[in-house]
Amino acid sequence: MAKYLVIVESPAKVKTIKKFLGANYEVMASNGHVRDFPKSQFGIDVDHDYEPKYITIRGKGEILAKLRKEAKKADKVYLATDPDREGEAISWHLSKALGLEDKKMYRITFNEITKTAVKESLKHARQIDMDLVDAQQARRMVDRMVGYRISPLLWAKVKRGLSAGRVQSAALRIIADREEEINAFVPEEYWSLDAQFKVTGEKKPVTAKFYGTTKEKMEIHSREEMDQVLAALKNAAFSVTDVKKGERTKKAPLPFTTSTLQQEASKVLNFSTSKTMRLAQQLYEGIDIEGQGTVGVITYLRTDSTRVSDEAAAQAVSYIGETYGENYLRHGETKKAPDRKIQDAHEAIRPTDIRRLPVKVKESLSRDQFRLYQLIWKRFAASCMADAKYHTTSVKIDGAGYRFTVSASVVAFDGFMSVYVQDEEKSDNPSLLKELGPDSELQLLEFEDKQHFTQPPAHYTEAALVKTLEELGIGRPSTYAPTISTIIARRYVAKEGRNLYLTELGEVVNHIMKQAFPSIVESDFTANVESLLDKVEEGVVNWKTVVSNFYPDLEEAVEKAEEDLQKVKIEDEVSDEVCELCGRNMVVKYGPHGKFLACPGFPECRNTKPYLEKIGVKCPKCGKEIVLRRSSKGRKFYSCEGYPDCDFVSWKRPEAPKEQTETAGEAVKD
Repeated sequence: MAKYLVIVESPAKVKTIKKFLGANYEVMASNGHVRDFPKSQFGIDVDHDYEPKYITIRGKGEILAKLRKEAKKADKVYLATDPDREGEAISWHLSKALGLEDKKMYRITFNEITKTAVKESLKHARQIDMDLVDAQQARRMVDRMVGYRISPLLWAKVKRGLSAGRVQSAALRIIADREEEINAFVPEEYWSLDAQFKVTGEKKPVTAKFYGTTKEKMEIHSREEMDQVLAALKNAAFSVTDVKKGERTKKAPLPFTTSTLQQEASKVLNFSTSKTMRLAQQLYEGIDIEGQGTVGVITYLRTDSTRVSDEAAAQAVSYIGETYGENYLRHGETKKAPDRKIQDAHEAIRPTDIRRLPVKVKESLSRDQFRLYQLIWKRFAASCMADAKYHTTSVKIDGAGYRFTVSASVVAFDGFMSVYVQDEEKSDNPSLLKELGPDSELQLLEFEDKQHFTQPPAHYTEAALVKTLEELGIGRPSTYAPTISTIIARRYVAKEGRNLYLTELGEVVNHIMKQAFPSIVESDFTANVESLLDKVEEGVVNWKTVVSNFYPDLEEAVEKAEEDLQKVKIEDEVSDEVCELCGRNMVVKYGPHGKFLACPGFPECRNTKPYLEKIGVKCPKCGKEIVLRRSSKGRKFYSCEGYPDCDFVSWKRPEAPKEQTETAGEAVKD
C-alpha cells in the first residue's frame, strides 16, 4: 500500500487534514520556517553575487529529523504550506533541508481547509514555483540589508534594542508626518445656520440648513457676517421654490480582502489588526463544530483580491434565492476599480460554506471568533446580493435672496442591507418632506446659529493606517499587522484608545531615518520595491538584480551616516517610586515583557521593581490604589497595589465610587 507524507505549516491543521485524507496519508507540521539567515552574521555574501547563507533555525532540528524519517518512508511527499510567497518559500526550504528529490516531491495549495478543497489539491499537484520563491528571497534579503545595516547605527546613535525595517520605517514616517500636520494646524472659524419652519397642517417642524444666496453657495466665516445674514432675514417671507424627487442606489459591498477585513473589524468590533489576523487564522485552520468535526470555516486570510470562485458564487446564489427571494440576487458583476496592482493569487475572504450560518456555529466558537465570523459571513452574503435603492427628496426654501435646503431619503428596497448594514445616512425630516411642495405655507419658528472651528487631521488608527499603506502600495496583506505590532512594540508609536501617537523615541528614529536614509522612508521607494517584487514573481525581473541594485546605495548611506550623525540621548521617565537601597528616584525601563522600574544608579545599584500603572481609583476593600497588571498570557487585569495583603482583583476596569469622583472634582476646583 502506497504511503504519502503531507507537510503543512501549522500543527493546528494536522488533525483536520489527516481526517480528510485517511490512513494512507501521514500529515505533519513544520511549525513555520525551518531555515533562515544566521542571527549572528549578515548572511548575504556581497562579494559572490549576493548569495544567501541559510541555516537551520534554532529549535527546528528535532522537527526536521522527524520529517526526514517520515519522508524516507513515503512514496510521495506533498508540501502543503500556505498558498502565498512565504508558503512557497517554506516549501522550498523544506525540500532543501529534507533533501527531497523532485521525482517524489510535489507542491499542493488550497484556499480553504475543507475536504473537497484538500482532496482537489492532490489532483493538481505541481513543482515548486521558483519565481514565487525568488520574490520572497528578494524581499527577505532587502529587509535583512535594511535591518542589519541600519539597526546597529540606531543602537550607536540613540540606544540599544532599536530596529529599522523597510516597511516599518515607511509606516513610522506616515504617522510622523500626520503628527506634524496636527501640530502645524491652525483652526479656522466658520458658522452654521439652521432655520426651523412650521409647515401648516403638520405637528413636527422642518429643520433646513443654510446654503447661501439663491445664486451660489456661501460660507459664513465670522460673527459679523452671520449678523449681516440674520439682519437681512429678520422679516423675510419664506417659500418652497423647488422640490426634486429622485432615486439613489447604494451598491453592495465587495467581499473582504485582508486590508478591508482589518479596517472593518477595527471600526465595528474594535479589534486590533493583530487580533483580527489571529482570530481569522483560527477560523481558517479549523474549528471543532459539533456534528461536523474540525473544519476550516473561512478561506485563506492573506489576500488582496475580491475574486470569488464560481462554485462559491453559485452556492451563494442558491442560498440567497431560497432565503430572500430572486429579487435579492445581484445582477451583473461587482468589480473593484483597477486603480492599483493586486496579486490576485487567491480568493477574497469568505465563509467556506454560506449555509454554515453564524447562529448555527455560535456554540462552537469563542465570543470574538463568532463576532469575526459573523462579520465575514454577512459581508460575503451582501456582496452577492442586489443593490439597495432609496427614494430621495431635496427641497429648496428661499427668503430675502437667501436659500436654505433640506433633504431626506427613504429606503425603497433594502437589497443587501437586509443582511449587512454599515453607516446609515440619517435624515432630519424623513416623513415630512412628502408634504412639502410649492403651495406649502411656512412659518419661521427660529434660527439656530453656531460657531465652529475647523479640526486638525485625525490621528491615525490601526484601520486608517492599514488603508493608507494599501493605497500607497506599501507592504502586502501579510505585512500590515506585523508592521503595526512592531512599531508599537519598539515604542516608536503609542496606542491610546484607538489612536496611534508618535513617541519621543519614534520622533528621534524617524528624524534619523529621514536625514540619513531619505529614500527608505519615502512611500514611493517602498512601493516601488513592492512593484519590483511583483515583477520577480511574474518572472520578468531577476531577483538578484533587485538586491544588487539596492545594496551599494544603502552601504554608502550607512557609511556617511556613521560619520555625520550626532548621538541622541533619550532620557528615561522618572517615577515617584524611591529606591529603598540607595534613595534615588527610580526610572521606567522597557524589557521584553513591558515596563519595569530600575534604579538609575546602575551598575552600582541593581534594584528593580515591577511597574504598576495606577488608574486613579481606590481599592474598595482597603483604600489603596488600584493598579493595572498583566497575566502570564498578556491579558490585562486590575488589582490592589497592596497585593498579597489585599486580594481584590477584577478583569473589568473598576470605576470610582460617586463620592470619590466628587472629592476628586472638588480638589481640582480648589
